[in-house]
Amino acid sequence: MKGAEMAADRFEQQILDRLSGLGEVTARPLFGGHGLYWRDTIFAIAYGGRLYLKVDEGSKGDYLARGMGPFRPNERQTLKSYYEVPLQVLADPEALLSWAKETIRAGQSSSRPG
Repeated sequence: MKGAEMAADRFEQQILDRLSGLGEVTARPLFGGHGLYWRDTIFAIAYGGRLYLKVDEGSKGDYLARGMGPFRPNERQTLKSYYEVPLQVLADPEALLSWAKETIRAGQSSSRPG
């Protein structure tokens, strides 16, 4: 395993540890990084030492206001439903949990029928 891969794995493990307060968080390979799931619902992507949370129209402004951009796994692909988490939020375990909970809540409400 190369140094960059080891660093990425370490980062992803740190994120999983910080999100353990949500319960039932798992990671699966995705786009050369990992998709993070709460139960069976994807809510985040860890990629290249960065974390991207799923956004909706209500939360996207928080990311844009902090100058954060969408997830781009390569030059040709941009996932505008996932935005990079600001470093200040990553560094604050309580803030990270709060943002993740809001992401999961928004995801659940948008997937409910009616």
